[in-house]
Amino acid sequence: MKKFLCVVFAFVIQGTYHSQEAKKILPCYDLTEVLKVEPTLLYKPHLDASKSFGVKILKDSKAVQKYINNGKFHKVSKSGKGYRVQKLDYSRAWMVSKGKLMLERIGARFSKETKGNTFTVSSITRTLEDQCRLRRVNTNASLGISSHNYGNSFDISYVRFDGVLRNNSRLEAALEKVLKYYYDAGRIYYIKERQQSCFHITVKNY
Repeated sequence: MKKFLCVVFAFVIQGTYHSQEAKKILPCYDLTEVLKVEPTLLYKPHLDASKSFGVKILKDSKAVQKYINNGKFHKVSKSGKGYRVQKLDYSRAWMVSKGKLMLERIGARFSKETKGNTFTVSSITRTLEDQCRLRRVNTNASLGISSHNYGNSFDISYVRFDGVLRNNSRLEAALEKVLKYYYDAGRIYYIKERQQSCFHITVKNY
């Protein structure tokens, strides 16, 4: 009887272990379902621009590391002229070179226009797994493919300037003026996201 109970217990333990291992291995998203989500007409140019950099959809950390290792992704500094990057819990401070350069140019131009103010970058490159984690705490996060999944998009808060969370219509207008300058120059697309209080910026492969 004891031998029988030991065998049953062993099977239970083994089953629990394999179940836990499966949870670790299986991704938290269904790529087929993710790809089925149609982008809006406003968002489609962002995805088209993202695909032009030759970066495949970033599924996980290994995918990001691959592009870091081959020199395709470049580290974004925590701060620079005109900008600061907040603590990133659901994204990574790595981008394609034109993305990093454009962020720095936007920051420098904003600093010049405002005589030294800074804006806050709230999100940069996200994997599909990052997006899953984000959706658990933010139901507004994209269900489909995001341009963040390709390493050439970032978000800038329009309610946080100089590290202070507060509406500032003057600095918000100055930031949008800078974004419009680069949009008109054919360098970026941008969307003002009301729910997230940020500008979503996608860099074009100009």
